[in-house]
Amino acid sequence: MHPDPRDPHPTPQVGVVVIGYNDAAHLADAVRSALDQGAAVGEVVAVDDCSTDGSVDLLDRLAADEPRLRVVRRSVNSGGCGSPRNTGIDAVTMPYVMFLDSDDVLPPGAVDALLTAATGARAEVASGLCVRRELPSGREQPWQEPLYTAHTVLTSPSERSPLVHDTLCVNKLYRTSFLRRHGIRFPEGRFLYEDFVFTARVLAAAPRIALVPDRVYVWHVRRSAERLSLSLDREQIGNWQARTEACALAYDILLGAGQKELARAARAKFLDHDVRMYARELGLRDVHYRRAWWAYTREYLARYDIADWEPDPTAPGRLLARIVLESPEPRDLARLKELAARPARLLPPYARTPDGTPVWSADLPQVTLAPFLTGPTGVLPLALDAELRPRVRDARLRLRLHELYGRMAEAGPQAVDVEWQRREDGRAAQRATTVFTPSGADGWSAEVPVDLAALGAGTWDLHLTVRFADGASRDVTAHALAGAGRLRRHAVPSARYAVLLVQPYATHSGALALRVATGIRGVMTVARGRLRRLLH
Repeated sequence: MHPDPRDPHPTPQVGVVVIGYNDAAHLADAVRSALDQGAAVGEVVAVDDCSTDGSVDLLDRLAADEPRLRVVRRSVNSGGCGSPRNTGIDAVTMPYVMFLDSDDVLPPGAVDALLTAATGARAEVASGLCVRRELPSGREQPWQEPLYTAHTVLTSPSERSPLVHDTLCVNKLYRTSFLRRHGIRFPEGRFLYEDFVFTARVLAAAPRIALVPDRVYVWHVRRSAERLSLSLDREQIGNWQARTEACALAYDILLGAGQKELARAARAKFLDHDVRMYARELGLRDVHYRRAWWAYTREYLARYDIADWEPDPTAPGRLLARIVLESPEPRDLARLKELAARPARLLPPYARTPDGTPVWSADLPQVTLAPFLTGPTGVLPLALDAELRPRVRDARLRLRLHELYGRMAEAGPQAVDVEWQRREDGRAAQRATTVFTPSGADGWSAEVPVDLAALGAGTWDLHLTVRFADGASRDVTAHALAGAGRLRRHAVPSARYAVLLVQPYATHSGALALRVATGIRGVMTVARGRLRRLLH
């Protein structure tokens, strides 16, 4: 009989494996967040991967005051995360195990939420919401949130194929005997994206799974750190090769276990998530990286069969991948960047074959866009151009919606809802609705004022909703028009702040965004930051 985890003093049942390497600055916070989960945590196994920064001494000091903390030091650095986690699996003595990285934390109540779900459903795995927290801004982004909207019990992962999108191992509680019985372990050594393989092995074993909507893990993203985490360091082609290798291995594991639907979903996830993410960044890389990425991706995509491109070959990830597969050399990178955006944007030109069939381009007619002729308006990759012109009295946001093979005229663009969201905290401001008016033979225009002083300091993302006469609507972002001084910094007089420093710019995916600094102090902060970058 399972103990009731709702008891204020439950029998200890969970071991938390904390792994770390040369991360003494954050390690104590991670360990304490595990210990603070309460009496349900019977042990915290801290596995040090042969650190040289005093991490072990720190752990020993913490363990002297906390009998639940056990320190395990590996004699040789593994170069990755998989080996120390395997060491933790071997060392843990509790019926359930969780994993925690040294630079992340478990939020209060995480273990209780997962343990309650696991024991109540008699599940081998319980999984909850992970939140990515950008530091130092504190901005939070839920990870795979649609999976975790309600308490759900699955008798098998095949009941919900989108589970393959949640490749993390850290937002889950595992029955220890389940992992050991099936021999489920992480790849050893320096193997990037070891989570992908571990998660595939878990799903292949067809566990009973409990899903909870609770926050159970806070993933800290420190992009300004001197040493980026392995998964964030994407500037070298080896990172993409390692990610592709992990995705391929995950597919083979699922297919080999007879999980055909999950295997197919894993291949679709590679197109919709992985390919799109890296394609957005191709413009930031040098020509050698681009060619290597293109060639390696084509080689992997050649393994796909016809069913892997179904049911919708014009879904953004599939369309992007088909262009890569059909082209021996990198091409149309600026246009592909926009297609890889979320939501996707398909910029002109809108080519057709001699018989009128929509295609990607005249010289790539085998990549058809014919499904756009019949697809729902609300999912089409609409293209809006945007420019913001800061001026002394006011600023004007100008928008232009492009025709898309006659579908826009058919739906009848009527109006666009405009909203600015501050990236640092998600605060919405300057909501407005303005009407579209025809602009030439193939577009519609709209214009709306922007009160820059009312926005205030911060980085602001532009969110739009296009509304049509047929009742359909589409949430979009806007392509930032460049050239003619459109994206340069402006100093604008302000009655409220004396001066505003305004910088319209294009994000990595090409969308229009806006940076605003207020007052003399804000302007000087920007100037000092620019000077530091120039000096370094």
